[in-house]
Amino acid sequence: GRGMLTLHHLNNSRSQRILWLLEELGVEYKIEFYQRDSKTNLAPDSLRAVHPLGRSPVLTTPHGAIAESGAIVEYLVRHHATDAFSVPQDPEALQQYWFWLHFAEGSLMPPLVANLVLEKARQKGSKPFFIKPITNKLIDGILNAYYGPNLAQSLRYVESYLSKNTWFAGDAPSGADVQMIFPLESLVASGRAKDFTAIQGYVKRVHAREAYKAALEKGGEYAYA
Repeated sequence: GRGMLTLHHLNNSRSQRILWLLEELGVEYKIEFYQRDSKTNLAPDSLRAVHPLGRSPVLTTPHGAIAESGAIVEYLVRHHATDAFSVPQDPEALQQYWFWLHFAEGSLMPPLVANLVLEKARQKGSKPFFIKPITNKLIDGILNAYYGPNLAQSLRYVESYLSKNTWFAGDAPSGADVQMIFPLESLVASGRAKDFTAIQGYVKRVHAREAYKAALEKGGEYAYA
């Protein structure tokens, strides 16, 4: 029916965290599965039929299709949260909620994505062999000057916050945790969070939740958990 929510879900992507939220909220929903191209790792063209950007996640709602994880989190929380996962009422927790909800994609993901893209460029740039030293120098230069320090600073901030707080906004998990889990679990999975014990503990805490496990079972292939 028109009232049904459908998550357009891509393997190994940010849509896994939306599945987690849907499971926590206990709402009825359907999943449409999409597979990344095995060579390019890009989303298939069929996603463009759902939303012109052709990226995942996209949630089809009675009000149309909505893209962007953060926007989807806000939509689901507004329309479907009861006590669990509702927007924090306490003004300090609310301020943290807004901050972490936006920090995840605004500050933490750009250097992570840049790292990924530059490392891929490094692999491609090693053929022909005589260009390799130039490619490596360039990439190291970019990473050392900007993305490396930027990521390190963000991680130190997250680590210090999580060493004092169980969840990102108040005493219970919220949409802020849904947004933050993706960058943090990918950092843990890649071994880049090995010096950050609070981040590791946090990711374990999320992964131990029943709704998270249920979301993993429904979502299929996911490299970060």
